[in-house]
Amino acid sequence: MIREEGNREGREGIEAIPYWLFPTKGRIMRRIELPLNKEIVKELKVGEEILLNGPLFTARDKAHQRLAESLENKEGNTLPTPSQEGIIEELPISLKDITIYYTGPTPPKPGEIIGSAGPTTSSRMDVFTPILLKNGVLGTIGKGKRSKEVISAIKEYGCVYFITLGGAGAWLSQKITQAKLIAYPELGTEAIFEFQVKDFPAIVAIDSLGNYIY
Repeated sequence: MIREEGNREGREGIEAIPYWLFPTKGRIMRRIELPLNKEIVKELKVGEEILLNGPLFTARDKAHQRLAESLENKEGNTLPTPSQEGIIEELPISLKDITIYYTGPTPPKPGEIIGSAGPTTSSRMDVFTPILLKNGVLGTIGKGKRSKEVISAIKEYGCVYFITLGGAGAWLSQKITQAKLIAYPELGTEAIFEFQVKDFPAIVAIDSLGNYIY
């Protein structure tokens, strides 16, 4: 469901959002419930500022490699550098309709839900992203540009890429209301976590039509 800031009249589900939740005053913002679905993704347009609510899954380089290896093995392909020689891993989570946040959160201090959780440079995941989108991932969140291959895959599979605020990991962690370790604990901060987020700010950087903010 999408809820829009501003005028409460004329559209069901519209809710006013204080402008100070995102550092630009006077712009239209949308509050989006996760997980995404194809209908919501089609509505999103490049440059839109949004607030995400619901489950986000974290994954960085090493977790992406493990997920991609599992998918490649499932499809009967051979990878040149498997993470565990001779072992075929099952996917630890369902990828259907999930949104992946490129972050490696720091350990929480006493009384914290999670430590700093700022975005990682998205291009580091580019080599693994197309196969994840092909297998159900609908949204990704990070910072910076994407490759031509990723843009093409986003358009082909009807997905979306968001960017969020770099250098604001401590502030973004305040938008995380729950954090649960899901998979690959041996990877430390690069393990997969499931976050529950409230009003997590992001901007549509590549929409489902392949329009690109950069």
